[in-house]
Amino acid sequence: MPASHAGELATVRGAPEPFGFELLVDKARALAAKAYAEPRVRAAETLEKIDYDAHWKIRFRPEETVMIGETAPVQFFHTGRYFKTPVRLYQVEGGQAREILYNPRYFEMPEDSPARDLPADIGFAGFRVMRGDLKTDWISFLGASYFRTDGQSRQYGQSARGLALDTGLSRPEEFPRFTDFWLAGPEKDGDTLTIYALLDSPSVAGAYKMSLRNADGEGQVIGINSRLFFRAPVERLGIAPLTSMYWYSETNRSVGLDWRPEVHDTDGLAIVTAEGERIWRPLNNPEALRTSTFLASNLKGFGLAKRDREFENYQDDGVFYDRRPSVWIEPLEPFGEGAVQLVEIPTDDEIFDNIVAYFLPKDLPEAGSEKRFHYRMHWTDRHPVETGGALTVATRVGQGGVPGQPRPADQIKVVIDFKGPALDGLTRDDGVVPVVELSRGEPINPYLLPVVGTDRWRLVFDARVADHDPIEARAYLKTDTDVLTETWLGQISHELVATPPR
Repeated sequence: MPASHAGELATVRGAPEPFGFELLVDKARALAAKAYAEPRVRAAETLEKIDYDAHWKIRFRPEETVMIGETAPVQFFHTGRYFKTPVRLYQVEGGQAREILYNPRYFEMPEDSPARDLPADIGFAGFRVMRGDLKTDWISFLGASYFRTDGQSRQYGQSARGLALDTGLSRPEEFPRFTDFWLAGPEKDGDTLTIYALLDSPSVAGAYKMSLRNADGEGQVIGINSRLFFRAPVERLGIAPLTSMYWYSETNRSVGLDWRPEVHDTDGLAIVTAEGERIWRPLNNPEALRTSTFLASNLKGFGLAKRDREFENYQDDGVFYDRRPSVWIEPLEPFGEGAVQLVEIPTDDEIFDNIVAYFLPKDLPEAGSEKRFHYRMHWTDRHPVETGGALTVATRVGQGGVPGQPRPADQIKVVIDFKGPALDGLTRDDGVVPVVELSRGEPINPYLLPVVGTDRWRLVFDARVADHDPIEARAYLKTDTDVLTETWLGQISHELVATPPR
């Protein structure tokens, strides 16, 4: 294989065909009217040999980078053990789409790479959009309907999906996949490119249009317009799903047998309701799979956030958990009646994504039904939601009771720190009071104080937990005339203060 093929693949394309979003919608509708066809995996035994190490050694040739429009250089991912089903890629110009045909010359491969034994038309596993210097990418699409960006601080973390189906149920989850992508230049000023995608699975086919903007130092904004056509009923439909990793933080430090103080991509779920109430739910790493549902009809937005952004709280200068992006979902057309669901899965390592959040419509699809969703995603350090109130900045738990006295075995102490403009300058004389509500029992000895030497206020209370079923808790700060903070929602259980095995 020659050492360089500078640009020689730039014009190797399939035959042109008309393309537009409405044509893609028609294609998805027609696909849903047919029985689902399971994708065929070719050369499966050879692909199985391309494990993580072998896949990493297959490098895209930078000179073969495909320029989409004027600002989006695109490179491709090779297939392998973990990405056996290829996707079709098309370049769109002037209302015409031409397929970008796979060629092994797009990649540098070691002489002993199993990839050299693959068919010459095996196809691509996915793609990524590079920055202008071609040294780093800022968004990638690889596997099922997953995609992710590196956010404002240029560090990959949580992922998004086109759609989630039956997540967290007793039966296996269904993973729709993007089978085809059409890459086009931006349609409006300020955007970087436009990506169209065809989604398919046993229950649904769909058409997606994504308008992407990457602004250095500001993160990414992605507008998503989706049209979904259902072959079969769906019990749990997850719209705008986000997937993250949460192992442990200051909230449940005892479960993390690791030298670092905290390990997580995100530390909480934020919701803004139709009425403007702000909700913060700290994440858990439960002993068993747990699904929490938050009624939020016509919500203003939701997302998984990384609020703790201090390096000292992670001490990891390899993967930089302090730089992971927060993602905010902003409906551009009302989502209607429904709820935000949070699925938390047990984990004992950082390599597993164990957190999923999405919007669940009340009106679930039946066979033959159609749905459409239009929303915007913000990938930034902090959620772009204006507030004059105070936010939760830390949640800690520990053994209940009073130091120096016998500790009750059934009590857990909860400590919540709030910080924000609504609390700035207030003192104990300003009538700030806590509101604490529990799903079982009453809070024990709740009290509130400004934290000396800081601009934080700290709420402390005990909860009596008699069994392993978690207590749902709700807390916020107020005065006689005003609510000062967002609403903290938490689950209190013995597992938060479990003693790690020795």
